[in-house]
Amino acid sequence: MKEKTEGTEKAKRLRVPFRFYRNLKGRLSVRRNVKDRLFCYIFEKDKAALLELYNALNGTEYTDQDALKIMTVENVIYLSMKNDLAFTIAGVLNLYEQQSTVCPNIPVRFLIYLGEEYQKIIDEYGSEKLYGTKLLKLPTPRLVVFYNGSREEPEERCLYLSDAYEHPDENPGVELRVRMLNINYGYNQELMDKCHRLWEYSYFVEQVNAGLREGKGMRLSAGKAVEVCLEKGILADILRESRMEVLGMLLQECNEKKVWKYLRQEAWENGLEEGRAEGHAEGRAEGIKILITGCHALGASYDRTFQLVSEKYGLNEKDTSEHMSRYWG
Repeated sequence: MKEKTEGTEKAKRLRVPFRFYRNLKGRLSVRRNVKDRLFCYIFEKDKAALLELYNALNGTEYTDQDALKIMTVENVIYLSMKNDLAFTIAGVLNLYEQQSTVCPNIPVRFLIYLGEEYQKIIDEYGSEKLYGTKLLKLPTPRLVVFYNGSREEPEERCLYLSDAYEHPDENPGVELRVRMLNINYGYNQELMDKCHRLWEYSYFVEQVNAGLREGKGMRLSAGKAVEVCLEKGILADILRESRMEVLGMLLQECNEKKVWKYLRQEAWENGLEEGRAEGHAEGRAEGIKILITGCHALGASYDRTFQLVSEKYGLNEKDTSEHMSRYWG
């Protein structure tokens, strides 16, 4: 009873349900929907806008929305990672991600996403044909990250899979290039001019961030951003129809960031407290366990959790791997 009471109080301070707090303790598993990002919601909802975005990025002029096929896998998480938006058109497989932080491992993640998408396509052919004498044609991949975080970034740069290789090779057996575009308000104006919906999204996010910079908090900032955009006719069709859904997405993301920050602090403090009471080694082990299971419950990637555990507890790669094998999943 004491644990539940304490957990409830902590959950209240974070403004998250107690059942969600319990998940962070590793008692339950959590899966977040692929469409919990506003960016994905907007462009999957509006195929005309998605086609416009594709044309703007690739210098094409396609007009047939029916030629665009959404391929995003629903509720499938591999190593607690998920692709934001995938679609095919004219023999091209497009994988889009929206990121508010720069992740150097995004090419590795795209490699996994690409494998998952190609597996679906091969299954449609009939997997036995993979071993036949006829070449199976696969759509050409185009991989894009739309960045709108607070860190200063150029308008465009490329990330390469080969950057992750331990031994640099001018001609690696496998290479993968990801195009990262800065879509913060005021950046990539030519792209914004060609895709009005992307500009609207950028403007809306900037209005939310402006409120946050003023210290208003997410709830007030998001509400004000909706009012401003409705008044100016920006994202008006989506906001009128799905206002509460949009606000819910923003508030959920904000709460998850708070819980993530709290979780890291709780795991560290727990380790210290347990260390004083039961011995440093046992305390550290308990802290590591809570951190790993909590990160998994929140949907953090394996790589990010591995890095966090290693840095927080000063572990080498071998020791971190052992803990991850014991507590992950």
